[in-house]
Amino acid sequence: MRRPDRQPFLAARGRVTRAVRAWFDAQGLTEVETAALQVSPGNEAHLHAFATQALTTAGEARPMYLHTSPEFAAKKLLASGETAIFTLAKVWRNRERGPLHHPEFTMLEWYRAGAAYEVLMDDCGALLRLAAEAAGSTALTWRGVAADPFAEPERVTVAEAFDRYAGVDLFAGDLAAEARAAGVRVAADDGWADVFSRVIVEKVEPNLGHGRPTILCEYPVSEAALARPKPADPRVAERFELYACGVELANCFGELTDAAEQRRRFEIEMAEKLRLYGETYPLDEDFLAALALMPPASGGALGFDRLVMLATGAPRIEQVLWTPVA
Repeated sequence: MRRPDRQPFLAARGRVTRAVRAWFDAQGLTEVETAALQVSPGNEAHLHAFATQALTTAGEARPMYLHTSPEFAAKKLLASGETAIFTLAKVWRNRERGPLHHPEFTMLEWYRAGAAYEVLMDDCGALLRLAAEAAGSTALTWRGVAADPFAEPERVTVAEAFDRYAGVDLFAGDLAAEARAAGVRVAADDGWADVFSRVIVEKVEPNLGHGRPTILCEYPVSEAALARPKPADPRVAERFELYACGVELANCFGELTDAAEQRRRFEIEMAEKLRLYGETYPLDEDFLAALALMPPASGGALGFDRLVMLATGAPRIEQVLWTPVA
């Protein structure tokens, strides 16, 4: 059965896919394929995975998960000697469905050993430009908001964005009080991370990427579980997110390679997940061991389907998927 309403979007998706692969190839990055089945799907409190099990020949069951990101596997490849890699990986996230969310989607991830995380800011700008060119568009659009993909992205720190859009001092002694004064609802049992997230979602994100893309950088260390602290200010991490038209497109890090610190952060995340959702995911011990061998690197994860959506003006993520989940 033909899909006349989606065919132009799908044709553009193919062009963008080919352009992305050609660009990374010209940059000297190797395309890799990572296994979707993992012992851990990721260890961030608010990520929800699809669980399954692997059976031995004797019928014994071993818990497994579909990965929420190829990150753990990609970093193991860096630890094994790869220095510049990318992947267009199918990933799965549960409890996610909406105009911008789909339980199965495509993640573009790339890693550069030895590169400063600012290099990935330049990569993100280049990816926006080539996606627009491949789609034959001059603007990124979403729900009536437009951004120029050919304009240099604006760089704004999280602290600056909190002050600019919410009138909130990010590093105030009482973030909850600051948020309430800005009109953000704060529940009695909300932790610091809950308040931070609510200010981001309600006050900051809707204002980002209007007219031109925005790079929101220097997240608090507690909100960057896989990123290294920024040397000039240890309160914040080398993490940034790319926005266009109020839509989050990419999440990028100067990668944390301290295995003990990574374990500590994962344990904090899993304790929070247990508190909120009554479940946890195991730690990937091979991944933690690999961090001791991994070179300094920077890496990025970009929602490929969302990129195609904004480049083509598609109103829903299903419009750019060949076979959406029913």
